[in-house]
Amino acid sequence: MNTPAAAPLDTDASPAALAAQPEPAAPGLAAAPGPLVNPWRPWLVALAVLCALALLSSGLLWQKLSNIQEQLARQSADTGVQAVEARTLAKQAQELARETAARLAVSETRLSEVTLQRTQLEELMQSLSRSRDENLVVDIESALRLAQQQAQLTGSVEPLLAALKSAEQRVVRASQPRLNPLHRAITRDIDRVKSATVSDTAGLLVKLDELVRLADEVPLANAVAPPAAVGSLKRRSGEPVLTWWERSLQVMRDEARGLVRVNRIEQPEAALLSPEQSFFVRENLKLKLLNARLGLLARQFESSRSDLNSASQALTKYFDGSSRRTQAASTLLLQVQGQMKTMQLPRVDETLTALSTAAAGR
Repeated sequence: MNTPAAAPLDTDASPAALAAQPEPAAPGLAAAPGPLVNPWRPWLVALAVLCALALLSSGLLWQKLSNIQEQLARQSADTGVQAVEARTLAKQAQELARETAARLAVSETRLSEVTLQRTQLEELMQSLSRSRDENLVVDIESALRLAQQQAQLTGSVEPLLAALKSAEQRVVRASQPRLNPLHRAITRDIDRVKSATVSDTAGLLVKLDELVRLADEVPLANAVAPPAAVGSLKRRSGEPVLTWWERSLQVMRDEARGLVRVNRIEQPEAALLSPEQSFFVRENLKLKLLNARLGLLARQFESSRSDLNSASQALTKYFDGSSRRTQAASTLLLQVQGQMKTMQLPRVDETLTALSTAAAGR
């Protein structure tokens, strides 16, 4: 009996299909009759499942794509609206920028005009301030020079001190930093003038007049003793009456004493003076004193000092130093010379220098 041939194995079939295939019957045994099974059914089921899954995923993808498209459409519409708004805003911004640029150009023009006007105004103010300061400096300088002349004429520091104080007040009221060196110089000169010691001119004139009067009374070194008084021969109270012979002897004795005179004279020029020359010596002494007085009034202190030195030398050289009047005249002359040393008025050279510097604009 012929046995049916075994069905060939499908090596490409899946393990599930292989398991579903009927095992071959053992040789020598007859196959049992059974229902007919379709070997492609599992594959069809799997394919149907795959198709269903594909359709489902395609539907989901399509729905998602539709949502994406709607979202993109909305975003595109919004973007369009925003673009329109942006164009509108850009136009407005451009117009605003043009207006701003125009206003800025006008503002810059006005600013340049204001800057130019301000510069011109500052130059004008500086010119006016400089002119005012220059006028102030010139006024102060002229006032100080006039006060210095008045102080020299009067021999008093009060005019100079008043001018310095007035100048200080004017400089303080000006309140200009460039005048600060001038203010410091004026302050130092005020302190210097206040501390200066100036002799009394009127007192010196009185002493010089006293010296001129004493010039006629001081005795010369070679002066002859004055003759005996007329009344010396008369009888004094309490003395006995002299006879004629006694009176004659007394007269002769007095005359003999007057014939010989012994003196010590240090200067030989004084011993050789004649009576006529003695007169001129006194007159020269008085002229020296009067010249010193005129120099004091004219504020020529050096000339006055020179005349006083000449008068002192003449008084020492030609007059009797042992006489009380000569000693009094010498003492008075020394006092006048000592006071003449302090007659020099203080100067305001520092203030004048500061005024010159301020006038030069430095």
